[in-house]
Amino acid sequence: MDVKLIAAVLVTAATASAALAQGPSTEKLKADAQKVVKIISSDSAKVQVYCETMDLSDQMDDAEDANDSAKAEGLRKKIDELNQKLGPEYLKLVQDLEGIESNSRDGQEIGRTLDALDKLCK
Repeated sequence: MDVKLIAAVLVTAATASAALAQGPSTEKLKADAQKVVKIISSDSAKVQVYCETMDLSDQMDDAEDANDSAKAEGLRKKIDELNQKLGPEYLKLVQDLEGIESNSRDGQEIGRTLDALDKLCK
């Protein structure tokens, strides 16, 4: 899974509402990820927002590496605002992915599905 995507997911997950006690099945998560990719990729405005989010996520990583917590927090807030524009399906997916290990087989498969969005930013 792309590092930028992981960072964006973690940033959103950190500020999302608490997850349900029992999350959805991994099959449902895979289907939800495909749905989110379809929704975002079919809307040029959402693609632009997604790409901007990825760019800000890189900047936030740099700020964290430089121990600039004030800058990182400001960027985190901007990312959260942009994530709202990506729609409720995206926000729910991010929240649901909170319990999935990115290195697990399911996490990697979902990550590959979401990588399709990163390709739109290049």
